[in-house]
Amino acid sequence: MLDIKDLHSGYGELRVLKGIDIEVGENEIVALIGPNGAGKSTVIKSVFNISDVTSGNITFKGQDITSLKTHEIIKLGISYLNQGKINFTNLTVRENLTIGADQIFDPGTVQDGLEKVYTKFPDLKTKENELAYTLSGGQQQMLALGRSLMQRPSLLLMDEPSLGLSPKLQQELFATIASLRDEGISMLIVEQNAKKAIELADRTYLLEDGNVVLEGGKEILENEAIRNVYLGGRY
Repeated sequence: MLDIKDLHSGYGELRVLKGIDIEVGENEIVALIGPNGAGKSTVIKSVFNISDVTSGNITFKGQDITSLKTHEIIKLGISYLNQGKINFTNLTVRENLTIGADQIFDPGTVQDGLEKVYTKFPDLKTKENELAYTLSGGQQQMLALGRSLMQRPSLLLMDEPSLGLSPKLQQELFATIASLRDEGISMLIVEQNAKKAIELADRTYLLEDGNVVLEGGKEILENEAIRNVYLGGRY
């Protein structure tokens, strides 16, 4: 579905990615792990065309999207859930969600999207007319994810989705992410919780200093470098 080849990217004169290759297949979760500054978020931003790609190619379902504008990428079926406080706090839950469907012009399709989000996240249905700033941290993340799903993506890019969540809410979030794969959505996820990322993903890439230094499935939990550096010597 997504094929990244020899990608060099960064921000202005700052070169972050140094020729990486990454693939995401149909109905697949792919995780990016590594230390801060390794270039994980830059991979996702490069796909969404909000970083500076200097060379290499990004193809989605066989189409070269390297130079497409962000709104064109969204129309192709790619959605981006970025990290941090990303909801419109002075708008209601429903208004936040409908913003996610701004590329969809059929009211029936928008309503169907709302119903699916409310089924997946019942708390949002209960609070649909309340302002977003009144939501708890977990509900805020539900809302952000729900807004991304309103775009009906076939590929979802997620940057630190568990950031700031309690262990219980993290477990619930990861269960939701797994269910999205079962519904046919592929995902490329940046995640600091290396163990959870590896357990969740079909494949994982380890980035260091802008390069892919390791790739594999759940078996990379056995890798000594993964255990010692990212799992504290245990798992």
